[in-house]
This record gives sequence, structure tokens and C-alpha cells, in this order.
Amino acid sequence: QVQLVESGGGLVQTEGSLRLSCAASGRHFSSYNVGWFRQAPGKEREFVAAMLWTTGSTNYADSVKGRFTIFRDNGRDTVYLQMNSLKPEDTAIYYCAAGRGLRVRSINDFVAWGQGTQVTVSS
Repeated sequence: QVQLVESGGGLVQTEGSLRLSCAASGRHFSSYNVGWFRQAPGKEREFVAAMLWTTGSTNYADSVKGRFTIFRDNGRDTVYLQMNSLKPEDTAIYYCAAGRGLRVRSINDFVAWGQGTQVTVSS
């Protein structure tokens, strides 16, 4: 099983940038698909971005496309989410996840989750 720990959240102004990190421990992390999800107060957890381990192909929610980038460093067992041009509606707790299912937009296809890191974007 893989264990995940996020870091890098914080308070940023509108149009600012943040880079979230997710450090993994456990075997075979490089063979897991990885994803980022977020949950705002009073809302359900929603998909943000994902990357397939087989091809490296990426998938983004429409709301973040062109602003966020997911990438991984398998040598460091770490996955990142670079967030640019942040908006107040991006405020949420961000979670990284790992799994082997192909429905990378679904929380049900991820088996390991981090504890979350808070991102707050002020207007």
C-alpha cells in the first residue's frame, strides 16, 4: 500500500501561484496513477487533475485547464500540482491520491489518499 503526504498549501492572492507536493512512501508508487482532488466547504470532493502511470497522459477538470499542471518525479516518489492564475473559487482542501483504476476522474478508482492541504485564495 502507498502512503501519501501533501504539502505546499497556503494563503495566496488572486492571480498568484502555488505548487503543491505529494510525497509517497510504499512499494511500486511509480506504477500507480496519481490524481489531485479538492473539497470546498459544504461541497463534495471534486476531480482536479490526474496522470496515468503507463503513458504519462494527463487529464484536467475544465475549471483548471490551462492554469494547473500535474507532474511527477518518480525518482523522488513525488507528484506535484503547479497552480497558476489562482482564483477565489480555487479555495479548498486539496488531496492527492493514487490508484490503478482507469476512471481517473472518479474518487472510487483511487485507493490511497493524503490528509489534505489547505489552499486559500483571497480576492
